[in-house]
Amino acid sequence: MTEPTILNHRSDLITEREKICVEAFTELTKSIYAALETYSNVHRGSGHFSQVTTYLFEKAREIVLDYFNLDKQKNTVIFLTSARASQLKDLLKMGSYRSVSSNELGLPVGVVAIAAEKKALPKGLPFQTGGGTTTLISKNWVDWAVIPDKFEAGTPAVINIITFARALVLTKKYGNEIFKEKLPGDTVFDILYQDEFQEFTGQNLYNKLQGSIIGNNIEVPTAFGLQPFINLDHSASTPSTKIVWETFNKSLRQPEAVKQQLINEVKAIIASFFKAPIGQYDIMFTSNTTESVNIISQNIFNDKDIEPVVVNSVMEHSSNELPWRFIPGGTLIRFEVDKSGYFDLNGLENLLKEYNVEHKHGRKRIRLIAVTGASNVLGICNDINQVSTLAKKYQVMLLIDAAQLIAHRRIDINACDIDFLVFSGHKIYAPFGTGGLISRKGLLNYENNSIRMATESGEENIGGITALGKSLLLMQRVGMDVVAEEESRLCAKMLKGMAEVPNMMLFGIKDPDSPDIKCKIGVIPFSFSNLFANKIAYQLALFGGIGIRYGCHCAHIIVKRLVNLKPFLEPVQRMIVRLFPKLKLPGVARASIGLATTEKDVDRFIDTLKLIASKDKTMGAKLPTVEKQIEEFIRERHKLVYSEEH
Repeated sequence: MTEPTILNHRSDLITEREKICVEAFTELTKSIYAALETYSNVHRGSGHFSQVTTYLFEKAREIVLDYFNLDKQKNTVIFLTSARASQLKDLLKMGSYRSVSSNELGLPVGVVAIAAEKKALPKGLPFQTGGGTTTLISKNWVDWAVIPDKFEAGTPAVINIITFARALVLTKKYGNEIFKEKLPGDTVFDILYQDEFQEFTGQNLYNKLQGSIIGNNIEVPTAFGLQPFINLDHSASTPSTKIVWETFNKSLRQPEAVKQQLINEVKAIIASFFKAPIGQYDIMFTSNTTESVNIISQNIFNDKDIEPVVVNSVMEHSSNELPWRFIPGGTLIRFEVDKSGYFDLNGLENLLKEYNVEHKHGRKRIRLIAVTGASNVLGICNDINQVSTLAKKYQVMLLIDAAQLIAHRRIDINACDIDFLVFSGHKIYAPFGTGGLISRKGLLNYENNSIRMATESGEENIGGITALGKSLLLMQRVGMDVVAEEESRLCAKMLKGMAEVPNMMLFGIKDPDSPDIKCKIGVIPFSFSNLFANKIAYQLALFGGIGIRYGCHCAHIIVKRLVNLKPFLEPVQRMIVRLFPKLKLPGVARASIGLATTEKDVDRFIDTLKLIASKDKTMGAKLPTVEKQIEEFIRERHKLVYSEEH
């Protein structure tokens, strides 16, 4: 493990108490770095990194239960922001839960842990819906996930949660006040604008950042011995660069005055990155894209003369689909996409005419179009300007889910006349639990109590906010055109190689020489005609040390269509899942490219796919040994992050 930067200033003047404070923060930052070395998303990941991160995430729950001396069989832990925690507490009986927050420890990472009796948790609809809260979705029904996942909507702030859990352990050694004692501070300029690569821009900076991805050189056990891990799961979550991690660390120890300055400065950075003039748009920090959509859905409609209708496409992520299903008195309808994922704009316009001009549906009026900027399944980037033109023609608001788009293409909110834009830092190399909500002024009432609470809650995570700001600055200096060009080249190479693999099934845009490749981010869904997606992912990890994702990718409607699951079979599928909850559904496999991806990575991916297709029986004999080695790898990473004492 590369030795992290030690937090320190003015060593000749430092007091004994400050030395202890430096020691505590240094232990904490080493743990954060170790967690980042193998960071990946915790949902449906197949690779070594996802397995490690999931293990560390679940261990964080155990640390909280140990902190309260609670029975692990009768209680569980749910990680939330303070606003979400308040919502959950309102549903729980007094005495059935205990809570502790990162604020109480003096760490500005925006985490609240609620340790609750399992039997006391509400059984019905979760208070916020979206990614991770379900097991199976149809157009007309939803099966909710079991606790605690049901109450942790969207990608969890995994690194912040691990930071928080490690800090809980360290307070036993250093005392409960240790992280409240702030070290000598930096200026906002130092934190956000000074870094080791500040002289570089464009392709040169891209190359520098690619080499500074934390975890790039971690070797993992495979059937061919130790190999450097290859992360082809960027669509789920992106790793951090060393510079962004250092920025996160600096922000953890700042006084209150500097924290507020950081919030204001990062808002200015966001306004610049998205071309969203401060005078025309409000910017709000949330925990993730899912929370942003939920906030909008719960506060946007107040017209008593009509019944509000939201329209989105059939390929939306559940974070931009489920919240609209449950708006009070509202309706969600969907328009079609073609096999590549291009929007059926004629179909969309016909819906707008039916509802808003011809009034064919009584008092129902379409008030919002809520669509993705880039599909997390098919990778297609639709023309936002075309959708915006229709929205304004029929006097409808436009929301763009930019979670997938943000790290891949330039976004101009003002030029595209977007009313709402939502995104997450963990999709753009800042996996520290901060998301964003940009809204045209006057559309949301920021004096509303629920929005005010959510605003205050989001601003508790200074670490995440600062990391997001730094990452956006770096990507801006690289230039999104450079990013798009690199990605298109690698995507074309991957598609060309995959087309040569026997029994390979590709979905969406397949032709690497097609001009449409420019409209596709580096997300490639695929399958084998004779192998389920989970088996493909498993073998890629064990043979090639490659992490991808499999399943329905929180976009069940479009994935069921891709695998040709007929509507009449959906109830059968639902029954099977209920009877056998651990059963892996077919779904599709998905490889996704990011800043860390190189041509060598693509070559090993293609070679490993060819090996899987060859059905070499001699390879299968090695798998039990590799599985045991992976278990040991996970245990070793646990020791690095949480220390051997726990």
